[in-house]
Amino acid sequence: MTPSWRKPAGALIMIASIIIWAVAIASASGVISGWPLVVQMLFYAVAGIIWIMPMKPLLRWMETGNFR
Repeated sequence: MTPSWRKPAGALIMIASIIIWAVAIASASGVISGWPLVVQMLFYAVAGIIWIMPMKPLLRWMETGNFR
């Protein structure tokens, strides 16, 4: 069985999306630093979880070739 091209491509997409997400959140830190501490903690907790949502279809595509 030959290896699929989807796994390396998916891994690169995954790494790129994580970097883009981290840069976007870090660039918003100037605005977020003015918020109350509890709100900042909630924002960063939610932002730390949200990035994983698009990974499930990507992982499914890497394994099966289908997003659904």
